[in-house]
Amino acid sequence: MRANCGYGALCMQIKMNVPGNDAMKTIGLIGGMSWESTATYYRYINEAVRNELGGLASAGVILNSLDFSSVVALQKADRWEEAGVLLGSAGAGLARAGADCVLICTNTMHLVADKVARMSGVPLIDIIDETAAALVADGRKRPLLLATRYTMEHGFYSNRMAAHEIDVVVPDAGDRLAVHEIIFNELCQGVVREESRASLHRIIAKSAASGADSVILGCTEIQLLIDANELALPGYDSTAIHADAAVRFALSEWNGRAVTRTVAKVRQG
Repeated sequence: MRANCGYGALCMQIKMNVPGNDAMKTIGLIGGMSWESTATYYRYINEAVRNELGGLASAGVILNSLDFSSVVALQKADRWEEAGVLLGSAGAGLARAGADCVLICTNTMHLVADKVARMSGVPLIDIIDETAAALVADGRKRPLLLATRYTMEHGFYSNRMAAHEIDVVVPDAGDRLAVHEIIFNELCQGVVREESRASLHRIIAKSAASGADSVILGCTEIQLLIDANELALPGYDSTAIHADAAVRFALSEWNGRAVTRTVAKVRQG
């Protein structure tokens, strides 16, 4: 019988009553920004759980998919406080629905990650910190960042990376605009063009010649266009890194066994 206790409480009941699922934490995704990359998150997370546990195992995931057009309108108007409230409310809803952690499935909107963490009330797994950890583990100090103009220019990303002693470099102004337009006008709308792939490879080659030691795919859509393993510099796919961190968190207490890598760092509210 369905209790008259609201969506969040109902989801909590389902989560708690699934046989054998007591030790797997539930992952909350704030997605839709864009849904093209959110779909990749869902696939990456479930592939990782199946690889870790085998058989028909899959992840416990709750998704709140936002209307990206509304988010983009706030970005363009520089209304980041309102955007933070929008995403924070989504995170709080995920927590009420039974999520044990929250992921913002976009690099750009980590500009408001602190507010989302506070409003959600559950650990927020930070894409910047997780990408930094991967870079530090490999001894990378000077990565090229390919991302939206907001991520490349607002300072929140490079400042958080600097806390890990990583000096992020970005393309010149013309190339930053080109990358931004590829993301919003093409990849977020499901369009993949060979000429755009060639443009990103050109930008990476230019940065390699200028001293960059690696490249961050710092927009969750960029992995739809280029493969991090087939670049002129060592590549770091932030979408895959973020999804992997979520799985490590979710399986950290699975039957008391050790998970493949260390448990993900989290930003507490």
